[in-house]
Amino acid sequence: MTHVPTATDPTATPAAPLGDLGRLVLGGNVFGWTADRAASFAVLDAFVAAGGRAIDTADAYSSWVPGHVGGESESIIGEWLAANGARDEVVLCTKVAKHPDLRGLAPSVVERALTASLRRLRTDSIDLYYAHEDDPALDPDVIAATLAGTVIDGRVRALGLSNFPADRLRAVVGAAHDAGLPAPAYSQDRYSLVERGLETTLVPTLLDLGVVELPFHSLAAGFLTGKYRLGAEDADSPRSATAAGYLARPGAHRLLAVLDGIAADAGVPVAAVALAWLREQPGVGAPIASARSVEQLEALTASFALVLGERELADLTAASDALDG
Repeated sequence: MTHVPTATDPTATPAAPLGDLGRLVLGGNVFGWTADRAASFAVLDAFVAAGGRAIDTADAYSSWVPGHVGGESESIIGEWLAANGARDEVVLCTKVAKHPDLRGLAPSVVERALTASLRRLRTDSIDLYYAHEDDPALDPDVIAATLAGTVIDGRVRALGLSNFPADRLRAVVGAAHDAGLPAPAYSQDRYSLVERGLETTLVPTLLDLGVVELPFHSLAAGFLTGKYRLGAEDADSPRSATAAGYLARPGAHRLLAVLDGIAADAGVPVAAVALAWLREQPGVGAPIASARSVEQLEALTASFALVLGERELADLTAASDALDG
């Protein structure tokens, strides 16, 4: 049974800080989906070799694929860690709440899900454990205490919340602080040059609470890599329809033109520029992006050394502001 601590629990201590997560968190959603075991191993090897540190996955990846049950990504990462002895070299992040057989954040669900994730990842601890989505059926203090219990028993180092509305995130973090429990210190949400809604909703809350944002969908299903252009959509990609939707928005071509210009001047791929812009936004620690091949990864790692100037950041923001307008 999950240990659910209380305010008077003598074991209720703050979560250990994770420190530097690097310039980019590698998304593991493609592992076992569009990247098979060999391709996934190659991407993981290349990411660490390039200086990458943090790897993000979830127990639900890739349950949406016919014949998959969830946990495929974790299993591949676990096999890679075992084969390479790389556990101490990486910050390992995974999530609970969206596995088809383990939905929600009830204490018994979290206990079963965490046990399964540890087994698949072949490790005895997870560095950053997220609630993958809110569980509206539970009071914030229950969610806070359940997640805190995973830190207190030593199986998790730090906590995060993903896809939580601002009011619920504040309530969960506040409940943990009020009870003297390890509180979520990270948030993971959809954010990019073409999706900035959280700037007026969630980001002010994160800044007020000191919670670090690690945004996913940073490249907008590949649209912000620049590979989707009129007449050149990549039909081979399962995300091409989503990217085509962004391309159809008024102002999208102007944004791509600004990205193209900055990328050409810096001698880097377009994706590196989009990631560098996101990394500079208030509250953002590092963007999350995935690659199904080493060639795709190279465009991401090119962002590691890229620092955009004030004019470049302003031009990108203005082009983003002009979308649909």
